[in-house]
Amino acid sequence: MKKKAVLLLTLALSAASILPVSASDGEQKTLTMWTIATEGDANHEAFGKAIEEYEAEHPDIHIEMEAFENESYKTKIKASVAANELPDIYFTWGGGFSSAFVEAGKAMELDSYYETYKDELPESTLKYATYDDKLYGVPYVVSISGIFYNKPMFEEYNLEEPKTWDELINVCQTFLDNGITPFGVSVKEAWVMAMFNDALTLKCVGDEKINAAFTRSGQSYLDEEFLDAAKKLEQLITMGAFSESAAGISNDEAVALFTNGTVPMFVTGAFLEGSLLQAENPDDFGFMLFPVCSDNAVLTDSMGGSADMLMVNPGTENPDEAANAAFEIAKLVSKYGYMSGAGIAAWKVDYEVENQSSISKTMSDCINESTSLTVWSGSLMEAEDYTEYQALLQQFFVGDLTAEDFVEAMDAQLNQ
Repeated sequence: MKKKAVLLLTLALSAASILPVSASDGEQKTLTMWTIATEGDANHEAFGKAIEEYEAEHPDIHIEMEAFENESYKTKIKASVAANELPDIYFTWGGGFSSAFVEAGKAMELDSYYETYKDELPESTLKYATYDDKLYGVPYVVSISGIFYNKPMFEEYNLEEPKTWDELINVCQTFLDNGITPFGVSVKEAWVMAMFNDALTLKCVGDEKINAAFTRSGQSYLDEEFLDAAKKLEQLITMGAFSESAAGISNDEAVALFTNGTVPMFVTGAFLEGSLLQAENPDDFGFMLFPVCSDNAVLTDSMGGSADMLMVNPGTENPDEAANAAFEIAKLVSKYGYMSGAGIAAWKVDYEVENQSSISKTMSDCINESTSLTVWSGSLMEAEDYTEYQALLQQFFVGDLTAEDFVEAMDAQLNQ
């Protein structure tokens, strides 16, 4: 687990620019903010630029950002909510993950502030930031997951993008027959495996059922469609479609196997684009939607949406300033993240993006043409359910559970 990185971001303009100016109390105000934008995160640069620009336009406000590793942050933010030790502004995931924060009164209602930005931030991006018809979060990225793939490796074996389950199995078998492991994945960091299974399950059961099951909304996990999804995952594991080292390597290590050409496919979110643009041959990589696995879904159903967002602590001493900063910084992160390939902008794009990558254009087109976008299990599920889901996937991968065992355990967890 990475050590948390503390980023104290101030203007590098002039000595005068960082002196207290024109604040109502005669002093520069400091707003604290927590994010997951560590140096290894795709949005690290975007947050740095956003805060620098915000501070330049608001010299009476200083943003003190502290960044944490993704998985450790999930534990920290929940503990901090319980202990009432939140910063002024904090990153979180919308949907089920933050529902407890809203219910506990640890997130500020933002509807009145949104009025200023409604022409720039589409309502369609606010689904997972809205609880009981009230807005509590400010999204900055729209993401989508699918299969990133190595185009030269596909071309070498005359393979095309698979659109169905049978075609995907054929692609996997072709690579295996030539001594190549088809998919990279990390099971050690189980959220990576969860993203793969989310995509597979969606294409087996459809968006309505996966939403209902993951949010405890009356959908049994024992339905045959969920068992079919588990059996398909079991088929991939059994045939050797995943790296043998997956149970012991991190996400970064698994991604490296993909970017260096060891494995030809990797299932994850749009945020991978930033890493691919830094690869030796970025044009070698493409993006495709996860294949259809049953008649319950169509190719344009995908996992994705606007789940990454900023929330405001209602206990902040500077509520107006904090709310304004949350919106302004989210807008700037949306811009700089999109320009750097860290994700698709949630906010209106009213600026030129030079040299947009082919992957970015493909993902944008997929989002625009999507019939449904369902955020990942880590956002849909309650925290305890998601923790158990990850643990069960780890057990499934190493052979401690069968497909039947997995769906029974999932149903038991979601009905506690």
